[in-house]
Amino acid sequence: MDDIEAIKQLKARYCRLLDTKDWAGYRQLLADDVVIDTTDSGGSVVAGGDAFLDFLRVALAESVTVHQCHTPEITIVSPGSAVGIWAMEDRVRFADGAELSGFGHYHETYEKSDGTWRIRTSKLTRLRMDISSPAGK
Repeated sequence: MDDIEAIKQLKARYCRLLDTKDWAGYRQLLADDVVIDTTDSGGSVVAGGDAFLDFLRVALAESVTVHQCHTPEITIVSPGSAVGIWAMEDRVRFADGAELSGFGHYHETYEKSDGTWRIRTSKLTRLRMDISSPAGK
């Protein structure tokens, strides 16, 4: 499999494992020193794969999520690094019934270690967020 296809499969697993809350599998997709930046969508910057996983476990514990990523623009920079931009859509149903529908892009870097691609950095930018109140409120 070529490197671009391997990165596409990495991102597909990212969406599936996040939505199914397979935290052990999801953690394997991230570099140990990954940096995740969600400040453009009201979040923060989290450094470290374990720290980000701890954050997600709490933030999404009672939520149902659906993530889809499309139209990847991937460039191999060197045999061990790449950059990519993905159009994304996510939907989140929170425990209280409120829902978020979001649209934007993931801007990412990847590193290849021991023959496996992992996410090194990820910045989520939003073009639009639609938030609905819980039913009856």
